[in-house]
Amino acid sequence: MRKHFSLLLGLFGLCALLMTAPSFAQQCSITLETDDAMRFSPSEIEVPKTCEKFTVQLKHVGRLPKLAMGHNWVLVKQSDINGVARTGMAAGLALEYIEPTDTRVIAHTGLIGAGESTSVTFAVSKLIDGVRYSFLCTFAGHSPIMQGTLELAR
Repeated sequence: MRKHFSLLLGLFGLCALLMTAPSFAQQCSITLETDDAMRFSPSEIEVPKTCEKFTVQLKHVGRLPKLAMGHNWVLVKQSDINGVARTGMAAGLALEYIEPTDTRVIAHTGLIGAGESTSVTFAVSKLIDGVRYSFLCTFAGHSPIMQGTLELAR
């Protein structure tokens, strides 16, 4: 009886440890905030290689509406950032500043305004070890300021 009781206590302890450990899903996602000051917070993302998919949730915590201060999140190779920004601006508001045929875009969210949120999930297999990635907002005029970096964790 004492042996079974000790085993039961050990199982309860293991369950408690597993319940307090960070979940794997939390490591494969991030929430970014953006605001009327045209910034991403945080501006650096590290994606674990162990994730099959990675989710970026974008929350607009500013006060201005989408038409005045809309934001999106667009992932590209760092070398493609300026070209994607130009193409996105040319696509315009109707296409949420994303050219749908632009193959340089790895992943992107929709355009959001104050109080809104959106998310995108992409396959981590799209990322190549050693390649530098950037993310940006392609809303008209935002890309020179609204940028960040994303890297595949070692």
